[in-house]
Amino acid sequence: MQETFRLGHLAGIRVGVHWSVLVIFALIAFGLAQIRLPGVYPDRALWLYWAVGLVTAVVFFASLLAHELAHAIVARKNGVRVDGITLWLLGGVARLQDEAASPSAELRIAGVGPLVSLLAGLGFGVVAVAIGQTIGPGLVLEAAAWLAAINILLALFNVIPAAPLDGGRLLRAFLWWRTGDRVRATLGASTAGRTFGWTLVLLGLFLFLQGVALSGIWLAIIGFFLISAATAEGRHAEMRGALAGIPVREAMTPDPVTAPADTTIAEFLDGPLFRYRHSAFPITRDGTAPLGMVCIHQLRNIPVGERSTTTLGDIMLPRDAIVTTSPDEPLTEVLPRMESGSDQRALVLDGESVVGILTPTDISRVLTWLTTVRPLGHDYEEGRSG
Repeated sequence: MQETFRLGHLAGIRVGVHWSVLVIFALIAFGLAQIRLPGVYPDRALWLYWAVGLVTAVVFFASLLAHELAHAIVARKNGVRVDGITLWLLGGVARLQDEAASPSAELRIAGVGPLVSLLAGLGFGVVAVAIGQTIGPGLVLEAAAWLAAINILLALFNVIPAAPLDGGRLLRAFLWWRTGDRVRATLGASTAGRTFGWTLVLLGLFLFLQGVALSGIWLAIIGFFLISAATAEGRHAEMRGALAGIPVREAMTPDPVTAPADTTIAEFLDGPLFRYRHSAFPITRDGTAPLGMVCIHQLRNIPVGERSTTTLGDIMLPRDAIVTTSPDEPLTEVLPRMESGSDQRALVLDGESVVGILTPTDISRVLTWLTTVRPLGHDYEEGRSG
């Protein structure tokens, strides 16, 4: 889930929001201001309902952010690189560039999120009790009680053992510990996720037929999301199993053509380089270490009249924005970094020299070969020696 707006950094972790978060924010604020609060405390000013509803919605999303931030911080402490956090329609997601190194690390990373939500719910519950004993009943008390209930429900929902929920991660950690096989553990959690997703879809359909249309539709949407995400996790696990033990050098496009940083776009397009079957070119200066990379699609954004004065160095993705790897790094380790990268490519470096480019097309080609000549999960070295 890619962010639409960037909010900044918390604890050194980038935080952004997807545009869909505005939908759920509006629904929560509207539901509180127009339905829940007037239903419990009628005859209050309309602006008061909306003020409390909006503030409560903001606090709720702050608690969601705390949930995801906990995942990210614990992941980082366990050696997992974190690309950032994105809040969206169905909550939030911490984008991790690597996978946990052990079942215990997976357990810590997955478990801390629901724990934070539970603590937040209990904290808001204490606040609600304190307000009730001091200020007395009112809109603020109702808002605190709602925040307590929703955070506790969020914690309970998230520990359901079904991918991609945190409970699915906990299930995967347990299965990984029991079997010693991360791929099998992920497939087990994926199956549980699809089963739970279809259960929600059927429950949503039942509620819809019973006349509870809004709740039924919402449950079905969540169910279909869980099915889709769990299926994607399962396919990703199968891919990791197929690629296990294969180094980058076996999949990369070797010896890519480089382009000088001071070449203008017009020269680049008029020269022979464009005739190569490449869509990305490492950019160098005087044949030195790569400065960055230019992809063909970037050239479309440059007006024709400016192409004779704009150089490749002006528009290139800088090196620190590019995923880099080495020829001997396992594909399974570089894949998560590629998937979270802006261009989903990786430059393959031997020291400071460019020796290849790794793209999703390269990965797809290797997977096609692997699934043709050997069964899923077959050991790479065994396959080579045969």
